[in-house]
Amino acid sequence: MAYSIELADRIRERLSEIPDLDIREKKMFSGLSFLVNDKMCINVSHNNLMCRYNPDLEEEVAERTGFRPMIMKGKQLKGYCYVEPEGFQKHDDFEYWVKICLDYNTIAKASRKK
Repeated sequence: MAYSIELADRIRERLSEIPDLDIREKKMFSGLSFLVNDKMCINVSHNNLMCRYNPDLEEEVAERTGFRPMIMKGKQLKGYCYVEPEGFQKHDDFEYWVKICLDYNTIAKASRKK
């Protein structure tokens, strides 16, 4: 399971700046997932971000540099995408992705515990 340790550290550092978040890390999706308040929020997959965001923002995020739709079993998963490095290298771009993931996390449903 290869993922960018530097990118994981960058996410870890950013999330740690926000008070009152319960943050857990879990290896999944061929990378490292950051669960916020028991809900999958943002991931590092190889050198890319994998983001979970409000599906209502699909058109907006699809226009962003580095955006790649998440395809599973031949279908695009609305509300999930990959972001290639050129889409989050700049501070403001990185902040954009973290913000939309955290914003959606407040209303997202948690997965059922097995």
